[in-house]
Amino acid sequence: MFHDRARIHVEAGRGGDGGLSFRREKFVPKGGPDGGDGGRGGDVVLVADPELRDLSSLGARRSFKARRGEPGRGGGKHGADGADVELRVPVGTQVYADEEVVADLAAPNARVVVARGGAGGRGNRQFATPTRQTPRFAETGLPGEEVDLELRLKLLTDAALVGLPNAGKSSLLRRISNAKPKVADYPFTTLQPVLGTVDSPDGRQLTVADVPGLIKGASRGVGLGHEFLAHLERARLLLHVIDVAAGDATEQFRHIDHELAEYGAGLAERRQAVVLNKIDLVPEPPPFELHDERVVGVFPVSAATGRGVEQLKRKLLELCPPAPPLEVDPEGLVDFLVYRPQPRAATYRILRTDRGFRVLGTPPPVEQLEAALRAAGARAGSAVEVGDETLVLD
Repeated sequence: MFHDRARIHVEAGRGGDGGLSFRREKFVPKGGPDGGDGGRGGDVVLVADPELRDLSSLGARRSFKARRGEPGRGGGKHGADGADVELRVPVGTQVYADEEVVADLAAPNARVVVARGGAGGRGNRQFATPTRQTPRFAETGLPGEEVDLELRLKLLTDAALVGLPNAGKSSLLRRISNAKPKVADYPFTTLQPVLGTVDSPDGRQLTVADVPGLIKGASRGVGLGHEFLAHLERARLLLHVIDVAAGDATEQFRHIDHELAEYGAGLAERRQAVVLNKIDLVPEPPPFELHDERVVGVFPVSAATGRGVEQLKRKLLELCPPAPPLEVDPEGLVDFLVYRPQPRAATYRILRTDRGFRVLGTPPPVEQLEAALRAAGARAGSAVEVGDETLVLD
């Protein structure tokens, strides 16, 4: 099954706790604090992999969490940063959060950080001052960012086949490319997009997509094709496949063109070519009496017998010259909105002391504070200092 959508939950790693330690060596009775800083939590990163064709690589797993940073140790040793989690997705994947596009991985190997790891806590050595030479507390690491995302794949193709059900799109794709889609003499044989590659004599390749047939109301969600109209948005050329044995070719073109215009996304302005298929079933190829500046060619073919197919392939290579390379910035990101979840500004910090934990600043509601303390390592019976009070965690 073709997977072009996925919902995932990502959580970056928590920062490591700062070290609470004092130097203890022979002949050094008062060595002072030497707790190192905790490591930063790992990030969650999406990477566009040109080898992938859909989102099935994510499998049944829907939650991904990066590793937390290592805690600081004595001797001024800082904790190691947590390992990142890299999720590989197909080129053309868009990332949505709250129904808004926050990243568009439209170039091979493009990367975007969708959840950043929390900062590591400072060790007690960082808090030493001339008036406080033996700080008995250290910071706990901050939590990493956490967010729910929806991934939507929009295929990157040179050309896409559109038409009514049973127009012969799958048969045509088998003829012009290396794809082997299912072919049968009934409507809606194609239930998911199929990609094929057209080879040229000079070694260049074109990618052609076949999507399920469109019926009246497809742009409003009727039929099978409405879920796959998005895959036409990035096609450089639309190939209208028309069954000449099924009636007026011009009327069939207008029918599909109306649905494309209703869908929007610039499909109505896209360059188009008309393929008059199944000419083996009529005495003569019918005239296509429509003058439209968007239509760059009309090609009578028979996917069943192969008549006219080679001419169509040659013309396709002319109509789809090599695409200019996408500009990528030095960090490997295409020119799109980079999403970085913005956590709410913390009004408090949790410090780890030699007697338990201390909360500085304005503490949150009890349930939220208890969850934060447990995430910081507090257990039942741990002493927690809040202001002038000392509480015991239940």
